[in-house]
Amino acid sequence: MQPTTLDLFADTEPQPPRTEQIGEQSWWLRGFALPCVDPLLAALDRILSEAPLRHMMTPGGFSMSVATSSCGALGWITDRSGYRYSPVDPLSQQPWPAMPAAFSDLAQAAAAEAGFAGFTPDSCLINRYVPGAKMSLHQDKDEKDYAEPIVSLSLGLPATFLFGGFARADGTRRIPLLHGDMVIWGGVDRLRYHGVLPVKPGLHPRLGEQRLNLTFRCAGSSRRI
Repeated sequence: MQPTTLDLFADTEPQPPRTEQIGEQSWWLRGFALPCVDPLLAALDRILSEAPLRHMMTPGGFSMSVATSSCGALGWITDRSGYRYSPVDPLSQQPWPAMPAAFSDLAQAAAAEAGFAGFTPDSCLINRYVPGAKMSLHQDKDEKDYAEPIVSLSLGLPATFLFGGFARADGTRRIPLLHGDMVIWGGVDRLRYHGVLPVKPGLHPRLGEQRLNLTFRCAGSSRRI
């Protein structure tokens, strides 16, 4: 018997790991990251002490509702001049923190589970959502090419992930992500529109009043043909 939506969003009990296909080459890995949450959070603390979260400005002049940071060889940034990847944190003018093994190992394992063996991310975007923060429908198009998948990890408060089609106006599927869930999309699904509805108020037992999303990408190069 399937749990109700209310039970899903309570997040009072760990959800048993389960894999669900959501597109031709897209997968929802429920609870996949739960066994390695402790080293992930320890590594995340170190990263954010070096590269603190900040609200970046969009090219249109609006402040993003999510606060962001990055680690790895390249970090995603936005300002009035556009969206792009940079090897340097614009806040400190220093290279982004190196990607911890706890991050890259998890991303590689999740990608392999979804059929993308050999995934080696060079960028991890860290987004912090507080209640009310959201992410509008968009495509991930700032990478050098689109041969590698997108690997996304949810931590903290639940969120409704919108997974759409290849045009902004296409219908979307609403996916209720919980702490430890991962979503991977690539191949023919790589340029699907996706977003996040406003995060609802709540208190996560480990992370409090926030949701953290880690998105792993190959931003600068690809080995696939």
